[in-house]
Amino acid sequence: MPRILVTGMSGAGKSTLLDALATRGYLTVDTDYDDWTVAEGLWDLPRMRALLEQTPSIVVSGTFENQAEAYDLFDHIVLLSAPVEVYLERVRSRTNNPYGKSAEQEAEIRVFTRDVEPLLRNGATLELDASRPIADLTAELELLLTN
Repeated sequence: MPRILVTGMSGAGKSTLLDALATRGYLTVDTDYDDWTVAEGLWDLPRMRALLEQTPSIVVSGTFENQAEAYDLFDHIVLLSAPVEVYLERVRSRTNNPYGKSAEQEAEIRVFTRDVEPLLRNGATLELDASRPIADLTAELELLLTN
């Protein structure tokens, strides 16, 4: 039973993918919610380590500066990637997260896509095209969860 991290830029579809997996009965944690970060905006690593050490099968999502410090606890690091325009369109139209609506945040997403996404790619064990239908992405993650 694997532990999977789904990472990527804002608008990649991490939360949507986790919601789809949760409706199919898989345990998921979206670290954008429920106080998974410490004051510096980093992952609460002791809490993450405790969760992963106790949980044999889980899908976690998030993108944080210190996430690589927990990579050894995951069986798969999955990067959802797409062209920056896909991210921007998604954050403009989403209703469950206010991030990405301002011009400053749009500029941030462009910079993060240029500068951070390559770093995420280097740590990924699998990269999926986030512009594909969510049902296809869900099926791919289910294969990882059941093999």
